[in-house]
Amino acid sequence: MRKRRVLILSEGFGSGHTQAGYALAAGLKRKNPQIRTKVLELGSFLNPKVAPLILAAYRMTVNTSPALVGKFYYKKYEKPMGGLTRLALHKVFYQHTLQVIQQLNPDLIVCTHPIPNAIVAHLKATKRLNVPLCTLITDYDAHGSWISSGTDYFLVSAPEVRCLLIERGVEPAKIRSTGIPVHPDFWRRQSKATARTELGLKDMPTVLVMGGGWGLPVEDDLLGRLTAWSDKVQIVCCVGSNEKLAAKLRSDPRFQHPNVKVIGFTREISKWMDASNVLITKPGGMTCTEGMAKGIPMLFFESIPGQEEKNREFFLKHGFGAELTSPSILDEWFGALLERTGALRSKKVTTMRAGYRPDSCADTVAGLLHPLAASTPSPTLRVLC
Repeated sequence: MRKRRVLILSEGFGSGHTQAGYALAAGLKRKNPQIRTKVLELGSFLNPKVAPLILAAYRMTVNTSPALVGKFYYKKYEKPMGGLTRLALHKVFYQHTLQVIQQLNPDLIVCTHPIPNAIVAHLKATKRLNVPLCTLITDYDAHGSWISSGTDYFLVSAPEVRCLLIERGVEPAKIRSTGIPVHPDFWRRQSKATARTELGLKDMPTVLVMGGGWGLPVEDDLLGRLTAWSDKVQIVCCVGSNEKLAAKLRSDPRFQHPNVKVIGFTREISKWMDASNVLITKPGGMTCTEGMAKGIPMLFFESIPGQEEKNREFFLKHGFGAELTSPSILDEWFGALLERTGALRSKKVTTMRAGYRPDSCADTVAGLLHPLAASTPSPTLRVLC
């Protein structure tokens, strides 16, 4: 019997979209080794010369003009991607998408970014493609660009996002509150002592600082306040692929303390989270979901206007962390951490994690590959919309 195939399409605007795709692929393999998956950043695959230029321009805009990013996000907030936009994208940038899909011959397509989602939906609307399409929303909000009439199923991060889609006219039967998928490494938790030993860390209160896949820097006064605690708190700064920032921090005398570590890109974030008591991070959808899966309290800094603001609002609402509005908040949290490790955990943290099944998205997609399972919604939390 032919193995079932899932094609997962994303784009490299930030690392979270593609990361969610690979997490889903790994989860599907864990659930059923007979399922074959392929993850593609569609624009980079089809246009390897042009796509890096566009992504570099986007990254520069995020770094230098985040307010502009937010303004564009909210201007189009309730509007689906227009038909002319879809057509233009297909003609100019994604004209070979149909050929790629036909060659890979998937049984199901999952899109983790609005642009490939719109392109596939356009192909379906014009009757050139007849493959079920799942839209996997990778934030705790539902921007209008995610909504396309050709989508067969929407996989959303939380019941609140389900309600937003229903308000915008999406049929409730099409929506599954699966949560954002995380890699199977995040499906379980390791003891802090064991994780610290394996990572070569001291067995002491530990704080993990992450700036997203690009390793975006935080303000200097915050870094100063962080390292002021290095005698009592172990500090790990993960700067992702930002090698310049890594070199800058490592050359800074404040970061040459034996209790301070600077790490670059790593595939062991799950273990680093297990080793830590607090996560200081930008509120990206993937990182926050990974932190939630691990049950680690979070402090949020430098939210990009738009989806990261919405993510931050969601996690603050559910009591899973706090906003790092001033360096003095570090003193409050670190003081509580030293008094009693569990002092930072609010009662809502356990409740929040109890409502999130890290393997639910993989379960749902695996079920959609079977005709009978596809018509039965997976068990999820519901809220009244």
